[in-house]
Amino acid sequence: MDYPDVAPDHYRTIRTAARFETKVQGSRFIGISLPVRSREDAMTALKSVKKEFFDATHHCYAYRLGPGSGQYRSSDDGEPGGTGGRPILAAIERRGMSDVMVVVVRYFGGTKLGIPGLGRAYGQAAEAALDAAEPLECYATDRIAAAFPHEQTHPVMHLISEAGARIIDTSYDEEVHLTIEIRRSLSGELRRMLVERTAGNIRIS
Repeated sequence: MDYPDVAPDHYRTIRTAARFETKVQGSRFIGISLPVRSREDAMTALKSVKKEFFDATHHCYAYRLGPGSGQYRSSDDGEPGGTGGRPILAAIERRGMSDVMVVVVRYFGGTKLGIPGLGRAYGQAAEAALDAAEPLECYATDRIAAAFPHEQTHPVMHLISEAGARIIDTSYDEEVHLTIEIRRSLSGELRRMLVERTAGNIRIS
């Protein structure tokens, strides 16, 4: 299945963890897909999987973080180079997914699968584990800090609503202080419009 490209600030991830298990010529492969938000999350998840499947032969994995190319890492965990981590990462990338990790646990069944067969088994287990998870559409966002006089409150609030942004923090003193969250691709336009609507009577950072 082909997964189309998406906007640079738009990405797919998974809502919750999922698993898929299969056997290939006696070897048991368990694919586990997990939502992660950082390298620390990924390493914690890997540690948990290794603890659960402590007696497995291999724990190959890959993860990808952030929209676009993002950060990624893969590991063959002792399998021949490129047969474990690379096909797992390819399964993630084909779906345009980020903030996701897949660990494929293998219990060796006594029959060697060969380089092509091994890569295929890991890739298929990863594909199935991702397919078993509930997908989630996400957007990368920016935060904008804005400070402006109280009399500018109405036009600023109206613009924020029009832009589809959301206010995540508000405070008041001699001015109104807002922290605004908006989809990254719309951030520049919102900044420009805030200045325009307030005739420059606003500080933005």
